[in-house]
Amino acid sequence: MSNTNIPKNCMMAQIAAQAALNPNSRALVSGKEVMTYAELDARSNRIAGHLRALGIAPEELVGIWLPRCPQMVTGALGVWKAGGAYVPLDPASPAERVAWMLNDAQARVLLTEQDMAERLPRGKWKTIALDREWLQGAFNSDEIIELNVKPEQLAYVIYTSGSTGQPKGVEVTHSSLSNLVSWHQAAFEVTASDKASQLASPGFDAAVWEVWPYLTAGASLHLADDTVRSEPEALRDWMIAQGITIGFVPTPLAERMLALEWPSKTALRVLLTGADALRSYPRPGLPFTLVNNYGPTECTVVSTSGAITAKGSREGAPSIGRPISNVQVYILDAAMQKVPVGVPGEIHIAGAGVARGYVNAPELTNSKFIPNPFDSETGGRLYRTGDLGCFLPDGDIAFRGRIDEQIKIRGYRVEPNEIATALSKHSGIEASTVIARERRIDEKELVAYIVPRAGSTLIERDLREFLSGQLPDYMIPATFVRMDSLPLNASGKVNRAGLPEPDEVNTFRDDSYLAPGTLIEQRISEIVRPLLGVERVSIDDNFFMLGGHSLLGTQLIARTREAFGVEITLRSLFESPSIAALAEEVERLLYARVDAMSEEEAEQSLKGTSL
Repeated sequence: MSNTNIPKNCMMAQIAAQAALNPNSRALVSGKEVMTYAELDARSNRIAGHLRALGIAPEELVGIWLPRCPQMVTGALGVWKAGGAYVPLDPASPAERVAWMLNDAQARVLLTEQDMAERLPRGKWKTIALDREWLQGAFNSDEIIELNVKPEQLAYVIYTSGSTGQPKGVEVTHSSLSNLVSWHQAAFEVTASDKASQLASPGFDAAVWEVWPYLTAGASLHLADDTVRSEPEALRDWMIAQGITIGFVPTPLAERMLALEWPSKTALRVLLTGADALRSYPRPGLPFTLVNNYGPTECTVVSTSGAITAKGSREGAPSIGRPISNVQVYILDAAMQKVPVGVPGEIHIAGAGVARGYVNAPELTNSKFIPNPFDSETGGRLYRTGDLGCFLPDGDIAFRGRIDEQIKIRGYRVEPNEIATALSKHSGIEASTVIARERRIDEKELVAYIVPRAGSTLIERDLREFLSGQLPDYMIPATFVRMDSLPLNASGKVNRAGLPEPDEVNTFRDDSYLAPGTLIEQRISEIVRPLLGVERVSIDDNFFMLGGHSLLGTQLIARTREAFGVEITLRSLFESPSIAALAEEVERLLYARVDAMSEEEAEQSLKGTSL
């Protein structure tokens, strides 16, 4: 199939050119699955032809609800070639939330997999299960794709947590994305010989940044397996084994990887990080450059960037660097006046990265995307980030936190009001509010304060299960606190300063509690409780439903390794997330070593596995 009719100034044309020049070069690598540039081009063309036959036109949205896999990239490229824009949806999101976003976006079509499609309620969109359709030969057309994409047309829409109680879709154009891609390729000298990593969930805007700068340059994109992408040691080893030369790692994970030992020579030359406030400096001697990045979804992933060296004489946290190409940053006071160097103010962003606005939300768009008073000639706009920052004497920018209630949990933007809105749908809840509290230095957790309705019998397990049907796991509170009423201030708003610290008396608990019955269960319980910050954990409680996540999971694995000398995998933890199940896995691994031991060694190893 020819791509000669695709304009030469668009990203699709650049990828097609790579397919023409180097058809057998690796484009996507996922475990043992390898997709060449020729295959990527051909498959995306066939998807585009199928979407064209369904009437997809410019500015029309196509949802993509797929796991991190080559088909996700192929589908997105096919949507572009059809002239539409794609809406990446987090594969871990509950089906009801996905359906809400598809309806809000008025998506004409949804690309997904058969088993995922079966979980969704019916909607106005047409569902295409890629795994089924490929088998049935629905994409065998060799139609020549005619494409005339314009810079101002939508490239993608990504939904983020919304303060109104519902997610909000951010509209990003091809011109904004092209600016990110061209800056990235120049700043980090990306070539076809590079091997880049892909870790972020498709519903997280970092995934956009991880994909397109490399495929348009002819580099290979390597998708990390879920068993390694959240575990520092495993991810380091995978990057080394794959020969990754440049990759993005979310801030909390990056900080832990900086503390690891690295070989003096490695293919990795640039480690990008962002999505949360970076507080650690790299130690001297690391074989790669650490680059910190900052940018809201509304400004196309990255707005500022800067290499971070060993701390030296600089005080405070690492900076967020300086504006990228064709982007301007203003730090303003409440009167929209520029503040002096060193004085904090609200970060405002202008230039090529600023998104069009929000889907179906003109009032919200007008309140956040405002006329740029410093650019009256071109009529540009400023995006009000709600973030605080200040210029440093050397021209870098320091991040100083949030103005409003929006918070970052594990790199994701979270509006607590959206969680409270979800809780309000529970028939047993009269009122609720959600805040973030620091459980330990530099680590926040969500806490929900709940006033039960008279006569209701709420338990923690039911609250978690109720929210898990509406919200992704990172938005489910770690702790639920029982309140007789919410404290209010003089204006009638919740007085957050008056909310009590969670303790053993005021937190919701489950009625059933199973105490550890073996020494292994007891030891694992002693590991789990401080990790989750709780006094008591039933052996059948789900680690992740109690506020655990993959980063805490890696710590649990490491401490289990120290305690028992066996290696629990992250996949095993996801499949067996209770103390009882983990104890069974530890015991199985211990017995598996018996064959390699003498009788005396075996007895010593297994001694004390039960009370």
